[in-house]
Amino acid sequence: MSEDAVEYGAKRQVLKPSTLNRLARDLIEGALPLIWIEGELSNVSRPASGHLYFTLKDSAAQVRCAMFKPRSTWLRFRPIDGTHVLARARVSLYEARGEFQLLVEHMEEAGEGALRRAFERLKAKLQTEGLFDASRKRVLPRYPRRIGVITSATGAAIRDVLSVARRRCPMSEIEILPVPVQGREAAPAIAAMLHAASRSTRYDVLLLTRGGGSLEDLIAFNDEDVARAIVASAVPVVSAVGHEIDFSISDFVADLRAPTPSAAAELLLPDSDALRATLAQNRARIAHAWNRLARGASQSLDHLHARLLARHPRQRLANGAERLVALRARMRRCALAKTQSGRTRLSHLDARLRLTHPARRLTLWSREAMRLRERMLSAWARAAQRDARRLSALARALNAVSPLEVLQRGYAILLDENGTVLRSARGVAAGTSLTARLRDGTLPLIVREHEEPR
Repeated sequence: MSEDAVEYGAKRQVLKPSTLNRLARDLIEGALPLIWIEGELSNVSRPASGHLYFTLKDSAAQVRCAMFKPRSTWLRFRPIDGTHVLARARVSLYEARGEFQLLVEHMEEAGEGALRRAFERLKAKLQTEGLFDASRKRVLPRYPRRIGVITSATGAAIRDVLSVARRRCPMSEIEILPVPVQGREAAPAIAAMLHAASRSTRYDVLLLTRGGGSLEDLIAFNDEDVARAIVASAVPVVSAVGHEIDFSISDFVADLRAPTPSAAAELLLPDSDALRATLAQNRARIAHAWNRLARGASQSLDHLHARLLARHPRQRLANGAERLVALRARMRRCALAKTQSGRTRLSHLDARLRLTHPARRLTLWSREAMRLRERMLSAWARAAQRDARRLSALARALNAVSPLEVLQRGYAILLDENGTVLRSARGVAAGTSLTARLRDGTLPLIVREHEEPR
């Protein structure tokens, strides 16, 4: 039996308070893993030891909490009563007093905690799309002539950048592209400025920067539209947001992340002292190469001078005179041949012109016109005879079937009072007036009686 228990009767075990509290602590710590808890601070105290003690409460309950040094010194805000916080803690029991408590490992303001969760969600989304991949990062220009700095025109960040630029490389142009870096309008303004700077094609590289601050202060640089504007930029983008320990979404998607605005200027701008040393080396190399070329040219000039002395000018003049005589003779031959060729061609063209003279062609056309006129008159005559014969045949055929031709043979045509030809005796009553049309005139008739056909 241990010294912590005294046995009374069979299998009875009596615990001391310290043993009970230790058992309860082991049970609680074993059953509850690391948790996140949100609530309001009260009774905040920080003794000389550096530990932080406080109560975390809501409207219905409270729990004692402790945050030991050095974790309590890493807080990015000053904990005071009434602050709403989000904490990561282990559930435990303080054995000495038997008090239930939380051992806090990390704590942040509750609003910042929501921002942190949104930050992590956007970070995971963009990383899945491959926007953080090193393969899509572009190389920065070695000697940028003009740098566009997107930041607040009155912030400390631009002063740091300009100070480093004056010291390292005064010849590079720094253009300030002012935007708000905090507040509701900051993210749309930054995204719009990135698009405008990219379209302008004025800049070799863009620097997006601001000083440090809380996660809420840096929210504009954790905006999705700003991140996609950085990715869509036609020129490389360097991000230098906050202090060295601060990271933003713009840092991950930018072509280069700098820990501070001053460090970004150091990375972007070449060192003027190093450039001067490089220029001095290049001048020395150019001078050496120039001397070498000068010596080669001097040797070539001496060689040409020796060749000139070996060939006397009189000999060159004599050779030139002979060549001139030969060229003159050749020119005369060419001119004579050209003249003869021109005359032959002119004679040929004159013969062709005579054959195609208009007077000759008019005679031929006149003969052809006479022949065509005779053919036309002959064709008209034949056509007239053919049409006359056809007209005569049609007249005979028409007379053969004409009623007037029937009258010539002694027949008559009866017409009623309306001038309509009677074709039947039916329906004609006695006393009806009729007209009989004969070969040489008409006779008025009156029907005296009517006999029906049998």
